[in-house]
Amino acid sequence: MNKKGIEVMVGCFVLLGLAGLLFLSLKAANLASFGERSGYVVTARFDNIGGLKPRAPVRSAGVTVGRVKSITLDAKTFQGVVTMELDRDVKFPKDSSAKILTSGLLGDQFIGIEAGGDEKDLAAGDVIASTQSAVILENLIGQFLFNKAAEGPGASK
Repeated sequence: MNKKGIEVMVGCFVLLGLAGLLFLSLKAANLASFGERSGYVVTARFDNIGGLKPRAPVRSAGVTVGRVKSITLDAKTFQGVVTMELDRDVKFPKDSSAKILTSGLLGDQFIGIEAGGDEKDLAAGDVIASTQSAVILENLIGQFLFNKAAEGPGASK
């Protein structure tokens, strides 16, 4: 192989490496879907959204069924209002519930939807009434330490 052929192969290898890094960074930033998704939009209100971010996945039974579109604060109730876009081909009953969950112990947060038993399905613009806010690790640790301190030094076993 001549020198020019080797240079072309090295150039192709470098371009493939850069394309791989670009794909990996888009995947890590949750921006890997380039096309416009078509679905229906529903909202849910949470007392505490924790570290939930726009474009976070919405999952049911571990399968991604949508994305968080936006997060706002309701000025009257001081609750976080999460707007989600769910895939058009996935229909949930009206009495479904939404929870803010965490991937692993310290992973990213996402919304988990548990299907209810109602015969009518959620439609565009509906509000999911049954919600559970994010579990904040710092609050749990604080409660544990407070309870241990309240027991006193002689309260072992």
